[in-house]
Amino acid sequence: MVKECLKKDNAAQRELYAHFAEPMLGVCYRYTKSMSDAEDVLQEGFIKVFKNLHQFKGAGELGAWIRRIMVNTAINYLKNQSRYQYDLSYVEKGLHPVSDDNPELKLSAKELAELIRQLPTGYQTIFNMHAVEGYTHVEIGGILGINESTSRSQYSRARALLISWIEKNAVENKTGKYARK
Repeated sequence: MVKECLKKDNAAQRELYAHFAEPMLGVCYRYTKSMSDAEDVLQEGFIKVFKNLHQFKGAGELGAWIRRIMVNTAINYLKNQSRYQYDLSYVEKGLHPVSDDNPELKLSAKELAELIRQLPTGYQTIFNMHAVEGYTHVEIGGILGINESTSRSQYSRARALLISWIEKNAVENKTGKYARK
């Protein structure tokens, strides 16, 4: 399929897009605050995929290569959107202290993803990059243009904020939502 896409075969390009669009939209949505923004990032990301497909060497999985492009596109989108500029450099405003607590709660992936999306944009971005995508704090610092220590601090605060929200919203098994194990 990649070879056909490189030949500018429209059917192969549609097939590649159809195969990866839905999971990549989820990746984009994790970094943005609206589905509309996520769709913009997805489209921009696929333009980059098709423009740079000749650089894919086949050494790894195509999906992982596309995912990396989508993450980088989402980060660049956040940097370039004026409404996200302040959020990316979010400063502490009476947030909960960093905690080493690790609550054992039963939480669906969708519920956790929605909580992550409620984090301030800077926290959300760093949390996703480190906890979900596996970037190191050094890499995050380089990509976002911040100190490694800032990345570590914002990750810790994001984690602590998530824990406090989960604990605050935890209820007994009556509703099933955020129920303790």
